[in-house]
Amino acid sequence: MINADLLRSLAIDPSDLDPAPPWTPRGSAGIQRLNGRHPCVRCGRPSTVAGVVETPEHGRRWVDRCVPCLVATTPRGGPQTPFAEPLAVLREAARTAGVALPTADGV
Repeated sequence: MINADLLRSLAIDPSDLDPAPPWTPRGSAGIQRLNGRHPCVRCGRPSTVAGVVETPEHGRRWVDRCVPCLVATTPRGGPQTPFAEPLAVLREAARTAGVALPTADGV
C-alpha cells in the first residue's frame, strides 16, 4: 500500500483518484487495472503500475503510475547512522592497515 504522504508531496487530491476495492488488489485486480486507460498521476502517460492508498477521508483509492514516475517517487532508504560514524571506522581501519589517506588540503 502506498503512503498518503506521497499524495501530499505530489499535490494530488485523493478525491481525484478512482475508488479502489476494499481488499488488497492481487493478481487479476491489479492486472485488470493496467489496461492502458489510466494515466499516470504524476506525468499523464499511460500507467504501468497500479497501487492503492488509503486515507481516512476518502478510503481506498487507486494510484496509477508509469515506471519512471514510480522510480522517481519511491522513497529510498539512506544510511541509518550519521555518515561521520562509518567514515571514522573506515579511517581507523585504513590507519591501522598503514594506508595513507589524503586530507581536505590534499596532503
